[in-house]
Amino acid sequence: MSTDSIIDRCEAKGLRMTDQRRTIARALQDAPAHSDVEELYALASERDPKISLATVYRTVKLFEEAGILEKVEFGDGRARYEDAEREHHDHLIDMTTGEVIEFVDPEIEELQEKIAERLGYRLKGHKLELYGVRKSRKG
Repeated sequence: MSTDSIIDRCEAKGLRMTDQRRTIARALQDAPAHSDVEELYALASERDPKISLATVYRTVKLFEEAGILEKVEFGDGRARYEDAEREHHDHLIDMTTGEVIEFVDPEIEELQEKIAERLGYRLKGHKLELYGVRKSRKG
């Protein structure tokens, strides 16, 4: 993840940072990975009860458009967000619990590069989401 705070990166991109946007940016930094807008609203409204859900939605959209946040969707109808400058990782989603497990696998990374090369491309980025259910444990 970037060493700069979300507020620092917003200011560096020229975004006007109101007190409420600063509160939302701090909530984002403190939120668990893959939080949705409602979870961010709950955190932000603890700090500033005057913040509305609409303000959180607008601010998250602004941060996403500015490249500060990245939207991730795991097939459950909830848009979630994570810091766009985090280290690259892929996701395994437990379809029973909804738990999102982050992982990095060098073999998968290498294979994706090889596939792109074989097809005549230089890979510039990718997203990998695996969906599964936990195997039952015996004995």
